[in-house]
Amino acid sequence: MADGDAYCSAAKGEERRPSIGLVLGGGGARGLAHILMLEVFDELDIKPKIIAGTSIGAIFGAAYATGLSARDIRAHTEETLTKRFGLVRDLFAARAPRSGRIWDLSARTAFLAPGALLDLILPDGVPLTFEDLPIPLRVVASDFYAIEAKVFSSGALRPAVAASMALPVIFEPVLIDGRSLIDGGLTNPLPFDLIAGEADIVVAIDVSGSTVASPSRPRPTALEALFASSFLFERAIVREKLKSHQPDIYIDAGTGHFQALEFLKVRDILAAAERAKDELRAKLVRALARSASHAG
Repeated sequence: MADGDAYCSAAKGEERRPSIGLVLGGGGARGLAHILMLEVFDELDIKPKIIAGTSIGAIFGAAYATGLSARDIRAHTEETLTKRFGLVRDLFAARAPRSGRIWDLSARTAFLAPGALLDLILPDGVPLTFEDLPIPLRVVASDFYAIEAKVFSSGALRPAVAASMALPVIFEPVLIDGRSLIDGGLTNPLPFDLIAGEADIVVAIDVSGSTVASPSRPRPTALEALFASSFLFERAIVREKLKSHQPDIYIDAGTGHFQALEFLKVRDILAAAERAKDELRAKLVRALARSASHAG
């Protein structure tokens, strides 16, 4: 009997399914794996009660909270990253320093405004405010000067998501209500604590990476070290959080060997996450069937 059939059989006649809270973590291009996890929810005909997301998890969280299917999100993402990525390169080229001193960043905040990229990669149909989302969403950014997380759940949606993905140096900080906000992964890369107690089952998808990219040279380049350092912070934060509290279902997406900006490897990343997709499906089926048996 297939997993989906097992769940349907266990849930047959059930009056109420347990509520699900979905947490999508930050991790740059590794977070493309979130698409496959959303496919599991669609295949099992499950809609989360609430979603929390950081960085790329906030992007896919906003799209899914809008009511878009995982299939539509995947089609838009693959089309953007394989056919329209030249537009992204143009955005970077337009912002590149015109002097020969590329690393003279004293007068620059970053190379790119995150909102410009967000307009390109966020699917059509995503509303302007949190209040207009069919599924409640919480988005994590980091307050640069206050050195703390800033959680958004109301008001303008796109600036909050742009702030959540604003990786320093590459993206400019986003100013909201006088606060200078950067990548949420620097303070809470896997925000399952934000929805603890708000759903019967909390599912957390970790794309911070339990492994590092295979070394192609004895020493990383300056750019590789810059991006990898944020992953080191994020992974350390996640490990410490898991010591004190565990979500009901924790999934490591298995995409840790990809670099932060390897978005052009979208199909490779999705293929690498297939095992995690199967793991999530199996764990969800067991959890839901167990809940159904207890209800009976």
